Amino acid sequence: MKITNSTEKITPFGGFNFVFNSFKNSGLPELIDNQLGVRALRGGFSYSDIFANHMAIFFNGGDCTEDINVHLRDALEQVPSFSVCSADTILRGIKELAVDTELFINPSSGVSHEFNINGKLNSLLLKSACKTGLLKSGVAYDLDYDNTVIPTEKYDSKKTYKHVYGYQPGVASIAHPEFSQAIPVYVEGRNGNSQAKYLQADTLTRMFGQLTNENIRIGRFRADSASYQEEVLRTLEAHTESFYIRANRCAKLDNILGSIAPEKWQKIRLGVQEMEVTDLSDYKPFGKDRSYRLVITRIRRKDGQADVFSGDAFTYRAILTNEHTSSNEAVVRFYNARGASERLFDVLNNDFGWSKLPCSFLAENTSFMLMTAMYANFYTYIIGEYSRKVDWLKPTDRLKKFIFRFITVSAKWIRTGRREVLKLFTSKDYKPILN
Repeated sequence: MKITNSTEKITPFGGFNFVFNSFKNSGLPELIDNQLGVRALRGGFSYSDIFANHMAIFFNGGDCTEDINVHLRDALEQVPSFSVCSADTILRGIKELAVDTELFINPSSGVSHEFNINGKLNSLLLKSACKTGLLKSGVAYDLDYDNTVIPTEKYDSKKTYKHVYGYQPGVASIAHPEFSQAIPVYVEGRNGNSQAKYLQADTLTRMFGQLTNENIRIGRFRADSASYQEEVLRTLEAHTESFYIRANRCAKLDNILGSIAPEKWQKIRLGVQEMEVTDLSDYKPFGKDRSYRLVITRIRRKDGQADVFSGDAFTYRAILTNEHTSSNEAVVRFYNARGASERLFDVLNNDFGWSKLPCSFLAENTSFMLMTAMYANFYTYIIGEYSRKVDWLKPTDRLKKFIFRFITVSAKWIRTGRREVLKLFTSKDYKPILN
């Protein structure tokens, strides 16, 4: 085997030129600088430059900030009008955008809880989704709220209920019917010992305040049993049209389960799972007078072991809602569709760096999570746009597949006819992307 070397400036990431062009044309650089203000310039880099460099790391196959120094600088320097900065500059920008962590002490237990509430970056996250057309003012959307455990041994991280050190941020996302990926719209940092249930009504109030500021209307709200709290329900009634919450088992519900007549159960199938469903139209939780609808499902246990409370061999689950028009099956199907929001955590962890938080403190890592959530939304925007123009991309492609199929193409900039032309060494037709 013989080899020969060439000193020509050829980049292996030619497809990123199109991504950066879309970023500039989207209006996001101007939005970032207007929202975050003028940075005390060090080396001449604005916040939009830092966002572009940070985003470029993930869109070119990197997974940590130092990749821009070690692996990507030569390629990015070939992108016209792209100002390449160092990893240190990016990390300084992340720290500059952090806000102080707030301390809440549980009066009954004395346990300290640390929340990081970054209003400015959360506002930017929403505004950027609106700017790219992912969200539109006045439309009623379905919103999911959940907390996720991020295992990480940082300087201030605390032990989670999973018995590992880490953080437990609260994340709200909108399940948009036009896009395969849920759209994160709010991220609130929490330390690992702060479970989802603690002060959730306050978190949701702040979230709805951000949504209201951008005229984003929430039609339906879904969440797990951590939201099964009286004060949370009051918050949801004030800000949504309907909600669907996984109800906790309690003595009152256990007594009801065993007394439901057999003829009231309806058989349904969700995918491969057979189950039975019924509802109670006048269920009053928390010992109060206000009533809600409770949709109950049961699945026969394979081991045949009887439930100690109901006396039969079924696994019971229940969904609390204030909506009374949909069928029981429709309610169950809608609630189970919240799996799309849970898949978002897989995307954020594995595609956009949440599993490798770069900083030592909750405040800075919350800033990082909000920035990368914005990159995830920008990816949802461009994969939707590009997949409509070329048939070799799909709107469901994950970032890794997009990098292999689109970004990694050998390219060089040449000057011909008094203009700069991007020469691509491929048989794929990239021209429709520019239309």
